[in-house]
Amino acid sequence: MSDTIFVTGASGQLSQLVIKHLLARGVTHNRIIAGTRSPEKLAGLAAAGIEVRKADFEDPEGLAAAFKGVGTALIISTDALDGANTRLKQHRNAVSSAVAAGVKRLAYTSMPNPDSSFLTFAADHLETERTIKATGLPHVIFRNGWYHENLLRSLPNALKSGQWHSAAEDGRTSYAGREDIAEAIAAALATSSSDSRTYTLTGSEALSNEEIADLARRATGKPLAVVHVTDEQLATGLNAAGVPDVFISALVSIEAEVRAGNLSIVTDHLESLIARPAKRLADYLQEAKATYTV
Repeated sequence: MSDTIFVTGASGQLSQLVIKHLLARGVTHNRIIAGTRSPEKLAGLAAAGIEVRKADFEDPEGLAAAFKGVGTALIISTDALDGANTRLKQHRNAVSSAVAAGVKRLAYTSMPNPDSSFLTFAADHLETERTIKATGLPHVIFRNGWYHENLLRSLPNALKSGQWHSAAEDGRTSYAGREDIAEAIAAALATSSSDSRTYTLTGSEALSNEEIADLARRATGKPLAVVHVTDEQLATGLNAAGVPDVFISALVSIEAEVRAGNLSIVTDHLESLIARPAKRLADYLQEAKATYTV
């Protein structure tokens, strides 16, 4: 079996970090293939000796050609959240093209608890997992928890106003750093194991929004109070702020997901793979405060 590792969406943040950590773990440049819709954006990787191939999830024939000679294909989930099943179609194109090309092992970035989730986009992940498993190929599913960096969507405005409007009630979220998750993915892919595995990659603690607000106050010295609202009130506020309807539905469903406890799961999978403690949210907020304070 070929020992090459194909990373899709290679111009994205997670993909770039996975490639970085594959190299750090001794995977040689000639074993890594970077796939992207826009190869010209990856001139730096190409100059470093990593093969770059055009890989467009809307082009199954081109994808099959891109996957030729690949041992492991890491399918990074796309961001096509348009409410029209576009993302699931893209993922299925990637899986079927990989199979047609003779890829020997499939890997995919999913989410925690996709089978019991309230998230509007959870079905994309669940059905992609099922599609991968139905191929009969060895596979590795990475159920990635919420990134520390996701808080950059809410904290800047919350700190500016001093109020964080949330419908999560007392629900908890086990945040983990994108870099730690990427390192864990690289660690799993760098092995030659043909066993099928599912990893749920989370931080080591699950925190409520009240606790997160306290950490943000300590990091920034700014006042921040959690204002508890209903889903309807949150949706109304997002609408007034000009957020498109498809994203309002997704954002409100995230609050419902937290409230239900589906994002509070804590496992040791991430720390076992990287062989060290994961970065805690308190440390991230302290280190990154310049990026979310105004």
